[in-house]
Order: sequence, then C-alpha cells, then structure tokens
Amino acid sequence: MDKFEKLTGIAAPLPMINVDTDMIIPKQFLKTIKRTGLGVNLFDEMRYDRDGNEMPDFVLNRPPYREAEILVTGENFGCGSSREHAPWAIKDFGIRCIIAPSFADIFHNNCFKNGILPVSLPQEQVDVLMKDAEKGGNARISVDLEAQTVTGAEGDVFHFEIDPFRKHCLLEGLDDIALSMQQMPAIEIYEARLAQDRPWV
Repeated sequence: MDKFEKLTGIAAPLPMINVDTDMIIPKQFLKTIKRTGLGVNLFDEMRYDRDGNEMPDFVLNRPPYREAEILVTGENFGCGSSREHAPWAIKDFGIRCIIAPSFADIFHNNCFKNGILPVSLPQEQVDVLMKDAEKGGNARISVDLEAQTVTGAEGDVFHFEIDPFRKHCLLEGLDDIALSMQQMPAIEIYEARLAQDRPWV
C-alpha cells in the first residue's frame, strides 16, 4: 500500500449528503476482484448518460477536477452496502483523501485499508474547504497526516483527529497483509516448532 504523508492537490467539491456506495460504484461493476480499473466508473451514473457520454456538469468531468486528489463532500459519506469496490474506485481515480463531516463506519474502515485518508471535520470547517474547492485548480488544499492538519487555499488551518494505529499504518503504507508480514520471524519460529513437535500436521 502506498504511504500517505503529505498531500497538496486539487480538491473536487461534491456538496451532497448520504452519498452511498452504489452511487460511488454501481452494482454492475462489482464482478471484478481487482483493485484497479474501477476509476473510470467512479460515480458512473452521475458522470455518464445512458449512451456512455460524459455529462459535462458533473464535477469530475470538468477541468481541473479530472485531476482531483482530494474530495470535499457532505455528511454520512459512503453509507449503504459494505462493498470495498467503493474505495477501490476512488483510489483508482486518483483521490487519496476525502474530507467530510462524517462517514459511514464500514466505508471509513475500508478507506484506511486501501491507503485513503478519510478526514472528519466540523460542518463549518468543511464549508470553508468546500468554498476553496469551488475556486478551481488554483485553489490547492494541503493535508499533513503527521501534523493532522488540513490547510485551505486561503491559509485556514484545521486540525483533525485520527486513531494512532491507523495513522501509523497510513504513514508506513501498511495494509493487513503487510502488518502480518512484519511478524514473519515469529511465524517462522512457530512453524519450525510445529513441524518438529507435530510433523503429521
């Protein structure tokens, strides 16, 4: 998993509440077990018409937001079903940080497991960042995970809370497999002892 330390980039404004995982990645794209290739279908039913043509009014279809690395959105983001394809699609598009007043629990957990930083901030602070994001490509937002701060385009600095263990995993780029691999010396000792004591297993 890619490390997350500091990020300065274009933020796309999505002023919607209760964005569920079916809106993020519709059910017809859940057949794959690959974590790549889903970015093109992120928010598919809002990005494309029935003929597959881009809808120019949708934020991610407009320059400069095609290159967005941050998403500023409304409360209860990621509600609905627990599909992990939702963070897969978000990351594959290129978004590494989502800022919202609140997140659905399972989606929130899945973000951390896929190298995405979900930042919860009070509504009034999200409103400031939403206005910054609406200014376009010249209004960059910065996120510093070590300092736990978000800096808006006008210099406003907001502090966010994060679980220390999850922070460590993002800073070091550790997913569940990588965390297990850190215990490899102890695992190898255990396996060697098991092979000696119970060779029939």
